[in-house]
Amino acid sequence: MAEGEDLQTFTSIMDALVRISTSMKNMERELVCPVCKEMYKQPLALPCAHNVCHVCASEVLLQHGYLCCDPTSEPSSPAATPATRSPRLGRRAVPKPDRLDRLLKSGFGTYPGRKRGTVHPQTVSFPCPACQRDVDLGERGLGSLFRNLTLERVVERYRQTINISAAIMCQFCKPPQLEATKGCTECKSSFCNECFKLYHPWGTQKAQHEPTPPTLTFRPKGLMCPEHKEEVTHYCKTCQRLVCQLCRVRRTHTSHKITPVLSAYQALREKLTKSLAYILSSQDTVQTQIAELEETVKHTEVNGSQAKEEVSQLIQGLCAMLEEKRATLLQAIEECQQERLASLHCQIQEHQAMLENSGMVGYAQEVLKETDHPCFVQAAKQLHNRILRATDSLQSFRPAATASFSHFQLDVSRELKLLTDLAFIRAPEAPVIDTQRTYAYDQIFLCWRLPQHSPPAWHYTVEYRKTDTKAKGLKLWQRREEVRGTSALVEYLDTDSVYVLRVKGCNKAGFGEYSEDIYLHTPPAPVLNFFLDNRWGFNRDRLAISKDQRAVRSVPGIPMLFAAERLMTSCHLSIDLVIGDVAITQGKSYWACCVDPSSYLVKVGVGLESKLQEWFQVPQDVVSPRYDPDSGHDSGAEDTTVEAPPPYAFLTIGMGKILLSHGSALTSRDPNGCTVPLPPRIGICLDYEQGKVSFYDAVSFRELWECGVDCSGPVCPAFCFIGGGALHLQELVANKQERKVTIGGFAKLD
Repeated sequence: MAEGEDLQTFTSIMDALVRISTSMKNMERELVCPVCKEMYKQPLALPCAHNVCHVCASEVLLQHGYLCCDPTSEPSSPAATPATRSPRLGRRAVPKPDRLDRLLKSGFGTYPGRKRGTVHPQTVSFPCPACQRDVDLGERGLGSLFRNLTLERVVERYRQTINISAAIMCQFCKPPQLEATKGCTECKSSFCNECFKLYHPWGTQKAQHEPTPPTLTFRPKGLMCPEHKEEVTHYCKTCQRLVCQLCRVRRTHTSHKITPVLSAYQALREKLTKSLAYILSSQDTVQTQIAELEETVKHTEVNGSQAKEEVSQLIQGLCAMLEEKRATLLQAIEECQQERLASLHCQIQEHQAMLENSGMVGYAQEVLKETDHPCFVQAAKQLHNRILRATDSLQSFRPAATASFSHFQLDVSRELKLLTDLAFIRAPEAPVIDTQRTYAYDQIFLCWRLPQHSPPAWHYTVEYRKTDTKAKGLKLWQRREEVRGTSALVEYLDTDSVYVLRVKGCNKAGFGEYSEDIYLHTPPAPVLNFFLDNRWGFNRDRLAISKDQRAVRSVPGIPMLFAAERLMTSCHLSIDLVIGDVAITQGKSYWACCVDPSSYLVKVGVGLESKLQEWFQVPQDVVSPRYDPDSGHDSGAEDTTVEAPPPYAFLTIGMGKILLSHGSALTSRDPNGCTVPLPPRIGICLDYEQGKVSFYDAVSFRELWECGVDCSGPVCPAFCFIGGGALHLQELVANKQERKVTIGGFAKLD
């Protein structure tokens, strides 16, 4: 039983040692200098939060043209002789004396890291080997850096833990050297017993030096300011640097936030402890993420190989097609060449027959010797035709075929350009939202386009979410995927809310970047859909309503000219009125319209249906663009005190301006009212229960004016015209007709 327990204890101890050894070996990566690839020795803390050995930093600066002090030892140290330096340092090349003289004559200060050939002070730029960035060390160079004593202690503990520290030899023994048994922090050297007594004789000041265990790394008792050699006591939060008392009172730290080093120690220790605790408590998450990354690495390798194979097959297909095309073109040239050669050879034979010693000429000469007339005629008739053809060929000689093959030349400039431009498919660039066509009404109509040189998109993804300043967290994005076209309708939205929308395109290469976010404000109430009533009331001589009953235009015509002529004799000018075909009896309703900026005078608003019918029976006459005070209330009415709410409420628009009453918030400083520019769309919101009507800029939903209205009966939308003018009702987004377009060879809907 005891043997089993001993075995279990031994196993647990070995497991613990294995874990410690693994942890130490993993930690070794943090203790290796990025320059020499060995463990740190006298590491310096760079401003970029990385570390480098003092000797390595000096060599790097020397390679970049800076003159540095010898960092191996101090002149007062007994270890200042070249024979006692570190073996690693002994391998480094030491600058030649003539080179040092040449460098010193160039003009340098006393700070290590001064640029060669410069007299005036300049900042030293150190190329960090870890982050590959140039770090500004200031004018003092390496002399302004702190020594990372904590890292030195960690390196020493690591060496002791894994037993890789070799025997430390006495630095003053003559060969053969003895193993060191004591160290001296003041002398910064390690000694054997005899050498320690020799260099620390009784009765001298050195005899008071306290011996320490032998080591190759001698550290000061505390962290010292590199500039003033004083112990650091404070921490500058602004500069994020430890400072001493002298640094604290310097002008460079004026108005900086400086705290005692104890406070900085406690704060950083607490933060580091919490961060480390979080990491240690999230080991399962780390393992899961590592597994995910390893899986991603596998997929990357597989997909990369597959992509290479696909590219190779495509290129091979192109090469095969080119080879097939080459064979076809060469075959065409060969056939044409053979046909021409055959014609030319035939023509040569015909011309050879016309030579003096040819058969045809000799035969003709023999035929001419024939004296029998009938026989001569019979033979000469056949021969004469051949002679005529030969004569014609001789007189009008031209080769039967041309020797030029210029029409078989290939123009491959377009193909070469295509091959030059042959590249991998790029994902679509971030779409650009068309703010002129995008708006929110009963639904949101979102329109966008791709940049000019963007790769085509097969489809798009539209994302939107409602913004809520009161909510603690952001709401999740809602998504419409595979939108075919460059526009989309977003429905089922809350009223009087702000939505943020964005779009991204997709093709074979994947999804591209998102567009810039666009914020749209929905109407303050449900949208009222109605048409202009063309059945009764309006003056058909001066008002023309469109076929879809959503637009109206005032056409003054001859009656308006007659009325304008009578204006000189104080005759009145009539107001033309048209209303909607829907009456509101409850709730809140919103609608919008666009007024032609060139309209002389237009009034948009609401009115009691009963009063509007009376208006149609007895048309109102005016001599100016204002109502009679008793007829109702509008934004251009006089400041009259009315106890009961008026039956009408109109916003006055004319010549591209909106006339606002002095009761509005925008014009409270102007007792006579003011004008504001006419927005692209005017919104009207009627709250039947509250008896209020509000007028908005339908683009930004900025409230222009609000007033009361009598809602004791059905209320209708109403529009008035004086002189020429036009307006049209905002079309519902749901009624927009979709049109088909083609993007990248696919049928899309816009």
